[in-house]
Order: sequence, then C-alpha cells, then structure tokens
Amino acid sequence: MTTPMTTPTTAKSEDADRWVTASVGSAGFRTDLQTNAHTWVADEPVSVGGTNAGPTPYEYLLSALGSCMVMTLRFYANRRGWPLEGAQVQLRSGRSHAADCEACPKEKVGIARIERRIELTGPLTDDQRARLLEIADRCPVKQTLESGIKVETVA
Repeated sequence: MTTPMTTPTTAKSEDADRWVTASVGSAGFRTDLQTNAHTWVADEPVSVGGTNAGPTPYEYLLSALGSCMVMTLRFYANRRGWPLEGAQVQLRSGRSHAADCEACPKEKVGIARIERRIELTGPLTDDQRARLLEIADRCPVKQTLESGIKVETVA
C-alpha cells in the first residue's frame, strides 16, 4: 500500500510546483515520486530486497543525464537548422545503489565515473557531428553533476 503523495507542507504555494516528493512505506524499497504534474516509482531489484517496480535511484540519475543530453542536442540542432534525425545516449556506471546504501553510514559512496555512448543519425556533416558531441558535454545536468551539488535541509 502506498502513501498518498503531498507537496511538503513547508513549501510556499508559489513554488510548490518546484518540489519533487519521494515517499517510502514501512517496508520494502518501493518509493513513490511526484512532481506537480507527474508521478512515478523507484525501487531496488528483487535480488536486494526490492520488488523491481521501477528503476533504482542511480538509474534515474543516469536517465536525467541522458535525457538532458539528447534534449540539448535536439535544441541545438533545431536552432541551427541541422538535419539531426535522432540522437541516442547510452549511460552506465557499474555502481549498485543498494550496495552504496549499505556502505554509506560508514564510508563515502557514489558514482565516480559514467561511461557514455552517443549515436547521432541524419545527414550531418563531420563538423556538425563533432560540434554536437561537444554540445552533449554542455548539457545543464552534466554541468551540474560535474560542478558538485550541496544538499541542504530547509524548514
């Protein structure tokens, strides 16, 4: 049974749509996630006690990075009128979120390296392809991850 999702009570009404809410029940790892307009699920694999009802948090992190990269590529190509027919980014880290959760009380954990593959389709010139590969490195999520993030608890 899942808990109904609500916006944090400390959120001001004018910025309520900026909160992402994550809720977990009294057992298991299934986590219900909600933004102002969307709901989705995160979980852990059955092999570590989850129900595999959704991606792991690390898979969501990679998904955020990959989606930002392809959206940035699309935006850039559209603005320049380039014939980008499609872009695909594949990402992997090799880290287990469950293992890192187990170790985090005692040691520093996290993804230190992400492997990436980029496929661009369409009749692009070599110069356009090279520039798009550079632009993939400029996506906002990649820049955010590389610059570091401080997470603070607010009232």
